[in-house]
Amino acid sequence: MFDGQFRSQVDAAVKPIGNSLKRAGVTADALTVLGIVMAVGAAVAIGSGALRLGFVLLILTGLPDLLDGAVAKAWGKSTQRGAFFDSVSDRVTDALLFGGIAWYLTATDGRPWVVMLPVAGYMTASVVSYVRAKGDALGFDASGGLVERAERFILLAIGLLFEPLLLVVLAVIIMLNAITASQRFVKVWNQATRQAPTLKDRRRRRARRPASTVSQRWQTRARARDRQAGRKPNG
Repeated sequence: MFDGQFRSQVDAAVKPIGNSLKRAGVTADALTVLGIVMAVGAAVAIGSGALRLGFVLLILTGLPDLLDGAVAKAWGKSTQRGAFFDSVSDRVTDALLFGGIAWYLTATDGRPWVVMLPVAGYMTASVVSYVRAKGDALGFDASGGLVERAERFILLAIGLLFEPLLLVVLAVIIMLNAITASQRFVKVWNQATRQAPTLKDRRRRRARRPASTVSQRWQTRARARDRQAGRKPNG
């Protein structure tokens, strides 16, 4: 939702920061790596029960993700390789954060259904990302939806800052992820349905063979037999 409605405003706000980082020699790939490192630190902190420290590191994990696009534009190197690296790092970061929460809940609660909440959170977030990636790869617009990565970060931050709300926050993330994945699926499905040719269109496009008489078919067969026998065909 933020990505679709406020992307232009965010890009305008971080553009000067991207130019400053470019002058300092910082690259977009370096920021992406820094985000992964921060995510590792956040996962370790959360898993060990230091939720406030995990909250701080979660914020630091999100900052490189916010700025790497602006830095890439400042360098004039917004490449497919960079977009690929950024997308993969997002999935790794999500896995680390939800894994840290699962580890924390295993140590502090231990109820199977509670431990499964962060697992389900990561699974549904991955489906949201996959639907968009597959839709984009097929040439459809699969963006948008109720929540995206920025909203998930905000919700996780609330859960870490107010620990009694953590389970509720995880349940909300799962529900919103499921709704978003459904929205994107329907969006791509409708686009693909409009693009697919109908049965009548396919029949119309299919090349039709010219009709032949019985006599013509017999003559064709006779010529084939003559060729097989090494004789010169009559007529």
